[in-house]
Amino acid sequence: MRYDEPGREPSSEPSSGIPAAVLENVFDDPAHGEPGRDRFAVHVVWELLLLIGLGVLAYLLWQEDPAALRGDALRSLLLDAVVLGLLALAVGLSLRTAAVNLAVGPVAVAAALHVAEQGDRGAAAAAGPALAVAALGGLALALVVVVLHVPGWAASLAGAAGVIGYVEQRSAPVLPQGEFDPGGDALYLFVGFAAVAVLGGLFGAVRAVRRLVGRFRPVVDPARRRGAVAAVVTSGALVGSTVLAALAGMLTASRDTAPVVPAPGLDWTVLAVGLALLAGTSAYGRRGGVFGTLLAVCLVTVFVAYAQARGWTVSRWAVGSAALGVGLLATRLVEAYGRPATGAAAEPVPAGDSRIGTGWTAPPADPVGDWPPAVPTRSPESPVDPWNDPQWETGPRRWDAGER
Repeated sequence: MRYDEPGREPSSEPSSGIPAAVLENVFDDPAHGEPGRDRFAVHVVWELLLLIGLGVLAYLLWQEDPAALRGDALRSLLLDAVVLGLLALAVGLSLRTAAVNLAVGPVAVAAALHVAEQGDRGAAAAAGPALAVAALGGLALALVVVVLHVPGWAASLAGAAGVIGYVEQRSAPVLPQGEFDPGGDALYLFVGFAAVAVLGGLFGAVRAVRRLVGRFRPVVDPARRRGAVAAVVTSGALVGSTVLAALAGMLTASRDTAPVVPAPGLDWTVLAVGLALLAGTSAYGRRGGVFGTLLAVCLVTVFVAYAQARGWTVSRWAVGSAALGVGLLATRLVEAYGRPATGAAAEPVPAGDSRIGTGWTAPPADPVGDWPPAVPTRSPESPVDPWNDPQWETGPRRWDAGER
């Protein structure tokens, strides 16, 4: 802010003449994405639509089966939401870093089988090794992704195939051996999930954090390495994603009295990716909302309960594919209307400036007048023989130039 003349209002434009919008983004490295702050209006609108859809489905479920929202049925519904929420958080965390983890479903099934087999040793003794193996597996996946600099979906798909091979070694369902019942703590577990989802969304809305977690997202050439900071952040996200998936599987095995069936678990992966995209997290990474994960998980959980109350047969594949389809639409909207404002409104360019590719400003060239003639022009009134014109002589006069 400066005062140009006495009596004039202060000007928000700095004394250097550079607009404030440009100075605000001066420390944004274009190598890590477009300079400027992401717009959040699209996330607000999308999350409002999710909230309306959740309200409509909750009302329909109440009309169809009021008992589904009371007592043990409500606690079971909350546990369903926590399991889906942990998987959605796992995929959403890796999606934010542009390295989606497709192994979350098989990891959850493998963790559920382990807890079902070792549950008689106690919850801590059964959960500890499962979480340790999940963390080590996530670290191995992260090293492959960041050291070789390969897409996360491809590396995690290879990891998922390895976990499925481990799961298929069991040919028969495993009856849970533990005595821990999370039903009594369903409300606290749901509140914990909701707090993590919302606080994570708020934290990811901070401009510096948003650009930090999205550094692995390709900007120019996907083969170009994104630096050590991007590698560390992406590695942490992949490790956390794998651990969250293992927690979801352990919770599934602890709450069910039915045997845990060995299965590939890719239907859980499809559903988790669909939930993350439906929440408003971009499939390209970096961008996402605040309440989207919580609302999307509650929306799908209530829809499944409503379908069961109506007697419909709905598989996880069907729900996951529908969520993926709508989520891809959300990604298109988020990328189109969530990117930083560009053009004259974001970075006004003074008239007459020409921008070079590196961002420097070249001053305009001075106008060039007519070139002077190489040979003087003669007036038509006094024509001269060009062969006798001394202007054509380039050397000294010859000995016979005068009279002989």
